[in-house]
Amino acid sequence: QVQLRESGGGLVQAGGSLRLSCAVSGRTFSMNAMAWFRQAPGKDREFVAYITKGGSTLHADSMKRRFTISRDSDGTTLFLQMNSLNVEDTAIYYCAAGGLATSRTNAYAYWGQGTQVTVSS
Repeated sequence: QVQLRESGGGLVQAGGSLRLSCAVSGRTFSMNAMAWFRQAPGKDREFVAYITKGGSTLHADSMKRRFTISRDSDGTTLFLQMNSLNVEDTAIYYCAAGGLATSRTNAYAYWGQGTQVTVSS
């Protein structure tokens, strides 16, 4: 089992920044990728970025100039730095862990409970 717990969400004005964290614990040795997804009200869950065990990253095209995924050196914390936030970034942000580095939601076996990010105009 892998446990994931997000933190760092909140209310921010448009143009501002937030840094999300995801604490990772449990049997992570088989997890080849960690990722961030988000889900806005009434919309499907959307891929944001992933990072592989080897440190390679992929960001969604629409966010790669503003968002950056990273992790600490021992792999126990995943981060998402979000800059130049706009109202359309309002969503619940989830971290996920899985055996395959992919943007597909259904490939990730473990999910956190999510953290709300609200961007005001």
